Amino acid sequence: MKQGELTGLLCVAWAASLLYGEMLAYWVPPLWSCSWPHLNSTSTMGNVGDQNGYVKVAVLADPQLMDRTSHGLPPKSFALEMAQFYTDLFMHRAYMSSILPFKPDVILFLGDYFDGGPYLSDEEWQDSLNRFKHIFDLKTQEKHTEYPVYYIPGNHDVGYASLHSHKPEVLSRYEREFGEKNHQFTVGKVDFIAVDAQTLDGRQEGKASSSWDLVKNVSLGSHSNPRVLLTHIPLYRCDWTYCGRNRNSPVINQRIQRTTENQEIGYQNYITEESSNYLLDLVKPVLVLSGHDHDQCTVVHKAKFGNVVEHTVGTVSWQQGNLHPSFMLLSVSNVTTSTASSPQEAVLTQLCFLPMQTHIYIWYLLLYIATLLALLFWPTSSKSFWHQICGTIGHCRHLISSNLFGGSTKEKNEDENVVYEEIWDAEGTMHLIKERLDDPTMRSSDKGPVVKGSAVMRPTAKIQNQDVEVSVNIDTNSDVGSNVKPALKTSKSRTKIIVQRLVRTLRMLTIIAAVNVPLYIMLLFKDWNDK
Repeated sequence: MKQGELTGLLCVAWAASLLYGEMLAYWVPPLWSCSWPHLNSTSTMGNVGDQNGYVKVAVLADPQLMDRTSHGLPPKSFALEMAQFYTDLFMHRAYMSSILPFKPDVILFLGDYFDGGPYLSDEEWQDSLNRFKHIFDLKTQEKHTEYPVYYIPGNHDVGYASLHSHKPEVLSRYEREFGEKNHQFTVGKVDFIAVDAQTLDGRQEGKASSSWDLVKNVSLGSHSNPRVLLTHIPLYRCDWTYCGRNRNSPVINQRIQRTTENQEIGYQNYITEESSNYLLDLVKPVLVLSGHDHDQCTVVHKAKFGNVVEHTVGTVSWQQGNLHPSFMLLSVSNVTTSTASSPQEAVLTQLCFLPMQTHIYIWYLLLYIATLLALLFWPTSSKSFWHQICGTIGHCRHLISSNLFGGSTKEKNEDENVVYEEIWDAEGTMHLIKERLDDPTMRSSDKGPVVKGSAVMRPTAKIQNQDVEVSVNIDTNSDVGSNVKPALKTSKSRTKIIVQRLVRTLRMLTIIAAVNVPLYIMLLFKDWNDK
């Protein structure tokens, strides 16, 4: 393969990898792997594919934007800036290219928008808020007129009940930007009940009681529409509960940490069993949606009024411990539930996965290593790549025809009187030279030799062609020191080959980089500029 062909092949491989990893991979969910659940449903709420019978809701959880509290990285450090950039870029691409192409009617966030929200200064919190609005295209208020956006708070946004008395400003700035932490809204013909799960197990006073106040008011109201319960922290589940086939990480069991001052909850994986049962009995939802776990989990709760399915939606970020980021599509009924249909059919769900960004970066690394090895050790020749392929195909056809028609014996007899010598040229390419051996049967018919100088020239027997064999007699009485010169020449030749290989590798790497680095930069920033 010629150098130009190898360089071109590697350029194409890198360009294809970059186009897929930086752009095409985000087109897979809307074009291939995911769709609105009502399009494939046999629900009695409406006909299959009925666009007007359902409201389309996209659900996202735990973007958890990285800040100075993440991974212990120093503020404004290069490592933190790079981690923030690539994490934000992934979520922005996922939102713009994987989620919005579904054309949802409503966007629903399930909490944990920041990583260290309660512990950030007002300036740091505002900076994270601006990043959040840019990532999810919420910079202007006009965006909300296209589709309404609803939020519920997470523990990384407002903390737990034990923090509210010490830092009341945490709640005030959250509600100023995202609205009340406990609220309800209606989509289609389904009521959504959003509660601040971080206070459900706190002391029933002050801010902690507001969550239960909403729940109790809902339980006393009319129950004409099916209800969906929204809680950032999942409801209680027994240890080692099976989470379904979409789970990618080990199951996380219940863990509760309490503060040393007043034994209030400082962290919990799930709402306690008592609060979970009480919540289900009061709200009576047909579906529960939660986040917090960062991985997908589907469980069934046995309540007094029947079974309730809970979907824990995985994180939308690739930096939060889940190699398979995801989001969920909800098809919410836009017609009144009939007596012939099940209330569970009022809300249909479909889990969708985003590109595995970690695997994409691993592929880039493997391709880089393969590129270096190919440039350093791939043998080159003056023949073109396609000429070598054609030659190989012709040789294979010749071997097949020889085996089929018995020509292999003749070739074997002809090859018995020849040897192959390996010759390396200055480019480091190996060539096989075919040399004929002296045949004793032929020497008996040889004529007398004619000596001229140090060369002995004698004609050989005629075999098919009139071959003439020339033998050169080498003086064996040379000095021992003459053997050192070929060794030194060989050493210099190897050094020259190595240097030529390194120079060639550097030259070809420069060409590959000149083609693909601008392509990568263009793909990197094509969607990131402020509009």
